[in-house]
Amino acid sequence: MRVQFLGSESGQTGCPTVYKTDRDTYLVQGWVVTDEEALAELHKHGNGIPAHETVVEIPEALVRFFQEQS
Repeated sequence: MRVQFLGSESGQTGCPTVYKTDRDTYLVQGWVVTDEEALAELHKHGNGIPAHETVVEIPEALVRFFQEQS
């Protein structure tokens, strides 16, 4: 898989960051969601979060990188 850097709002910490792949997908590096209330709300939708998946939280400012690459 080839990965193209789209952008970051992180400065020196290396996170959060958005990447586009050559498989028409995006990779999102962000903060691990540990907030119990947020996780409980996420589990209400569909089948929750399967063990092979995760959710990362990114700042709203990163959305512009998706829009620039569309």
